[in-house]
Amino acid sequence: MAELEPLYTAEEMRAAEAGHDVEELMERAGRSVAEFVLDEYGTDESITVVCGPGNNGGDGRVSAEVLREADCDVRVVEARPDDDAKDLGSPGLIVDALFGTGFSGEPRPPAARLIEQVNATGVDVVAIDIPSGVDASTGEVAGVAIDAAWTVCFHREKVGLRVAPGAFFAGEIELVDIGLDDDRETAHALATSALLERVPLRAPRDTKYTAGSVLIVGGSPGLTGAACLAARAAFRADAGYVTVAAPRDSLPVLEQQLLEAVKRPLDDVWDAVGRSRALAVGPGLGRSPEAKALVRRLLEETDLPAVVDADALHELEPFTRTGPTVLTPHSGELARLLGEEAAWVDAHRLEAARRAVERFRCIVLLKGEGTIVAAPDAQTLVCPGFPSLATAGTGDVLTGIIAAFLAKGIDAQTAAAAAAVAHTEAAAEAPQRAGLVASDVVEMLPYVLAT
Repeated sequence: MAELEPLYTAEEMRAAEAGHDVEELMERAGRSVAEFVLDEYGTDESITVVCGPGNNGGDGRVSAEVLREADCDVRVVEARPDDDAKDLGSPGLIVDALFGTGFSGEPRPPAARLIEQVNATGVDVVAIDIPSGVDASTGEVAGVAIDAAWTVCFHREKVGLRVAPGAFFAGEIELVDIGLDDDRETAHALATSALLERVPLRAPRDTKYTAGSVLIVGGSPGLTGAACLAARAAFRADAGYVTVAAPRDSLPVLEQQLLEAVKRPLDDVWDAVGRSRALAVGPGLGRSPEAKALVRRLLEETDLPAVVDADALHELEPFTRTGPTVLTPHSGELARLLGEEAAWVDAHRLEAARRAVERFRCIVLLKGEGTIVAAPDAQTLVCPGFPSLATAGTGDVLTGIIAAFLAKGIDAQTAAAAAAVAHTEAAAEAPQRAGLVASDVVEMLPYVLAT
């Protein structure tokens, strides 16, 4: 498995297909869809294939013909721009060949009504290359979109299958080869579990400091749990030494909750900086003017690799620093940084991440389904998510993992992406399938890093 798998935009896919015989590609694509349907569903289901006027519709027509040859009961529905509602029959399965990877924007009203008809049937839908209504290049969904059970994707996965909201419509993804000899450098890539091989675990010559020394700044009264989770996660992500700098009133709580970490009052934070290899600012820090001023000073007066999360993102303005920096907002936090609404960020995740990179000139990790790790002048990385991570404290865990990886000397974008992968893998490996809490993720980190 490669560390990074290419994700194609519509333009990159057109370039990959250039010079190939369109009819031949259509034959391979349509046949591969039919073979998938036969393997997955057999010949018992009545199948409706919804075909648009473009090449995606051509793929659907080839698929329908192959399914008929296999004695399937097949109905082909031709969609035209001026048509109204269609008779879909009584299908047990629908093949979506309405739009292809070239689609963007909002479906016109007749197409939108047809998509709604398909979704209302409640039967499984197999989408060809991309669910209709999803922008293949961005994952944006401007109107309605096919809610697929499966997407049969040609040559390489598309960006829109991995970035929300498009990822919510893709279902399971089946990648098939249609004979394109193309291995181009793409603007986006999917981070895989193989990326964790980049994380250097403690070696015989390591000391607790060289294995990774992390300073976490946060843990105000009432918010000590965030700093505790980040500290535990840093240790479980193989850091050798963790210091938590917190307000004096929080130190008794931290002393009880953290056995291995060194606890220091915020007054001593500058001494702790000198002993650390990476900085995590924000978990439970609070939003007072004093906290805001401290964040600014730590970013501008140190050159330690830093991860900035939670309260440290509040009202954050562009800063000047020489050290590598990772911002880790969720959509609400990023919306405030950009002067937008959270709903806008959720609908335009790639654009939002790129705008943040331009504004702050550092690594931006946008949490969510299809976590985005964007960097100045670099390939944008997308990391798979896991539903169980939608619980309090998991963001603090991610901060601790990133800090540990930064302290080991990994470059900032790789550290952020590898941490997101480890985060997801740990949640997926946890025995809890319901009621998972952030501490469960922490405890699974050594297992995913050692395999």
